[in-house]
Amino acid sequence: MIGPLFLAAGASLKDLMLGLLLGNLLAVLTWRYLVLPIAMNRRLTLYYQLEKIAGGSLVKFYNVINGVLFCFLAGAMITVSASAIGVPFDVRFEVPENIFGLASASFTMIVVVVGILIALVAAAGYEMVSRVANIAAPWMILVFAMCGVVSLAQMQVSDYAGLEKVWNEGVTFVQTTNGAENFGFWKIVIFAWLCNGAMHFGMADLTIFRFAKAKSAGWAPSIGMFLGHYMAWICAALMLAAVLATQPQAALSGGKVQADPGFLAYNALGWTGIICVIIAGWTTANPTIYRAGLAFQSLFPRNSKAYLGVLVAGAVATIAGAFPNLSGKLLGFVGTYGTILGPMGAIIFVNHYCGKSMGFITDAADARRSSFNLAVLLAWLIPVVPALYLIFYQNYFAAYCVIPAWLAAGLLYIVLAKVLHPQKS
Repeated sequence: MIGPLFLAAGASLKDLMLGLLLGNLLAVLTWRYLVLPIAMNRRLTLYYQLEKIAGGSLVKFYNVINGVLFCFLAGAMITVSASAIGVPFDVRFEVPENIFGLASASFTMIVVVVGILIALVAAAGYEMVSRVANIAAPWMILVFAMCGVVSLAQMQVSDYAGLEKVWNEGVTFVQTTNGAENFGFWKIVIFAWLCNGAMHFGMADLTIFRFAKAKSAGWAPSIGMFLGHYMAWICAALMLAAVLATQPQAALSGGKVQADPGFLAYNALGWTGIICVIIAGWTTANPTIYRAGLAFQSLFPRNSKAYLGVLVAGAVATIAGAFPNLSGKLLGFVGTYGTILGPMGAIIFVNHYCGKSMGFITDAADARRSSFNLAVLLAWLIPVVPALYLIFYQNYFAAYCVIPAWLAAGLLYIVLAKVLHPQKS
């Protein structure tokens, strides 16, 4: 879904290849040197670590925000899978002008069916989620690579200069049809670095890395970054370039070029492409709904069934998936996601490294047996609110706000914690 959006946003081929290379390298370094040391030292999940700092009541509020954002991401992936299922039935992926506009009734029905199936698999538990992913992932990587190879053959290019010429012609066609946009080198770098800001700057992957036996585990995300966020994104972008070069009118829906993942994959690899897109959306939405369910589960009584939170998450994700425009806004959404959740990671960072030296109590809620740490709430929201204003009302590119919000939250927590939770002399 994301790869074709780069071409549609006017990125040059050179900027895309080099920008993704640098951005993904920065992302891996952030995981290795920001997340891993804290994870190995504390050996706590994100949620338990936040509970010790912020208190149980505040963590529940955070979990709701976290869960809803996960559901929007899962909803976009449900839309992706539905776009592939609709191809054999001639149900095209159409993006309405209104961000909360529905597609056709047929497409909406496909979304509902896909959402229900994914939610049921996720509700079956972590074993089922991981089993589906382990079977599907290696095959998907191979198919994504073949999509790129076939797309190059369809464009009939034999060297980089020829590919760049076809790419630029595709960008010109999209810009003429959809309106001019600019997605340059540094914007690509920042996006690639911070599209997973919630996972590394936001410390969500403390939950995974707490099992690490050696610091070398911190390099593991490079596999996902350079197979998924480099090779797969570029190959997906080449699929759109191939359609624009050979049958540009087929890429139009509602008078505009649409990044329709199901149609693009079918054009490249036929039924294999359709199956791959279905599974790609499925294997992203599945663990995402499971994660959201864990976040929502804290709202239910302790004796309630564990799958209740997952089913709630599945319902919210399915509703979100019915609005195709949300998936078309992924370049902005993942940055917004990181802007909202990233600052909590800054609070965890300064709590871990700065408590003793700066004179405030480490793990303040746990130390004081409090369920609500006001310093955490203020340090989190004070940077996030103006950042969201810039994103939604001033049209700032969302990923640009992740690091400023992160730094501001860390500094604010140091000041507020020294005032509200000073160490006893």
